[in-house]
Amino acid sequence: MKETKDHAALSEAFNADEPRVNWHDETLWFVRQKRDRAAQTIPDWELLRETASRIKHNVLSNLHDYLLQFEASARANGVIVHWAADAREHNQIVHAILQKHKVDRMVKSKSMLTEECHLNEYLAENGVEVIDSDLGERIVQLAKEPPSHIVLPSIHKKKEEVGMIFHEHLGTPTGMSDPQALTEAARQHLRETFLTRRAALTGVNFAVAETGEFVICTNEGNADMGAHLADVHIACMGIEKLIPERKHLGVFLRLLTRSATGQPITTYSSHFKKPREGHELHLVLVDNGRSVQLGREDFRNSLKCIRCGACMNTCPVYRRSGGHSYHTAVAGPIGSILAPNLDMKANADLPFASTLCGSCTNVCPVKIDIHDQLYKWRQVIVREGYADTKKTMGMKAMTATFASPATFKLAGKAGRWFMRHAPFAVNNRLNPWYKQRDMPAPPKESFGEWYLKNRKKKHE
Repeated sequence: MKETKDHAALSEAFNADEPRVNWHDETLWFVRQKRDRAAQTIPDWELLRETASRIKHNVLSNLHDYLLQFEASARANGVIVHWAADAREHNQIVHAILQKHKVDRMVKSKSMLTEECHLNEYLAENGVEVIDSDLGERIVQLAKEPPSHIVLPSIHKKKEEVGMIFHEHLGTPTGMSDPQALTEAARQHLRETFLTRRAALTGVNFAVAETGEFVICTNEGNADMGAHLADVHIACMGIEKLIPERKHLGVFLRLLTRSATGQPITTYSSHFKKPREGHELHLVLVDNGRSVQLGREDFRNSLKCIRCGACMNTCPVYRRSGGHSYHTAVAGPIGSILAPNLDMKANADLPFASTLCGSCTNVCPVKIDIHDQLYKWRQVIVREGYADTKKTMGMKAMTATFASPATFKLAGKAGRWFMRHAPFAVNNRLNPWYKQRDMPAPPKESFGEWYLKNRKKKHE
């Protein structure tokens, strides 16, 4: 069980630098606007979303059969298939493959599943060096930070900060912050990695049950470089990544990058079906709580997620609190409905990190009812006794006050008196409501008193 952290406290740390918060907010909103323009170029965009949602619904309803079909097809293609019940087993399987080939250095492309399983940390403890080859992931790896966004892992870093990191670790000139020069430095650094690593690990965006093949989408071609130059390719995927047939790929490839970054298509959509001659291709199918989530009827739709990050780019809370405030591998609204399934107590704060405005639901390419699930998780967390004790006591006090007209009237009078004569009793550091707000002038009378007075005047 992980250490309990608090979204509000972590957000406060991010908010200490207001110019950075504004820049982070504007940058992600720019990406959201690109998504809107890209979606508007497709006349049947809503039909495409509905089709994707129904395909995924079919997959989740028949997951057992599709998994067996996929496994049989993949094995027939010469792929070595492994099953992992949880993160620990996943990490052990990957480590065993590396041990078998006497590999202690590996290159890895972006995989949020391995972030979820803490694979890098596990392999480091067992003497295996892992270099992330996605540029954003390499930046945060050098900075010793987790990704803050599933598509844009280092979106919280400014180019000047990246320049400082590269100067320290890659030996670039001091003060170099030109994005083109920094990218070239990363390219030279990673080229040596690609050429010298005998094992490569990738994620999986989509796996086709019909053919046993899988597809990896990248903009940098780093997954292809790693997988094609290594002797051993290990691909890791959650069991929900399946689609029934190859013809369904077109639906998801049209939605994925338009929703993620506003591009019409991912630069590289690479298909892997069988190992090259003399090489090994391993595929690790990971559950890690997904079958439990599948059994939760109210939250099953969260498994439709294709990891585009559109809900993060549009979320007003995410944009102004930063990805690290979510203290989980997948941040933002979608992470807040996935994480409680993994550890309800440790992630009990996350469903409350939302205004429930519904913007996440509106942009989701597979029509996940994200804000509705956030609301339902709050009810489950309160019912299970994982809600904040102070908040629970406060809500009980409010319930008792609103349930009794006499208590409500007395509480209103007391509140106005304290605001007028002892404002420090209300506006103090124990009351977080005032952290970003000024105390309003106390009203002279309650609404009830005003109403009675004015109704009396009307009848005079």
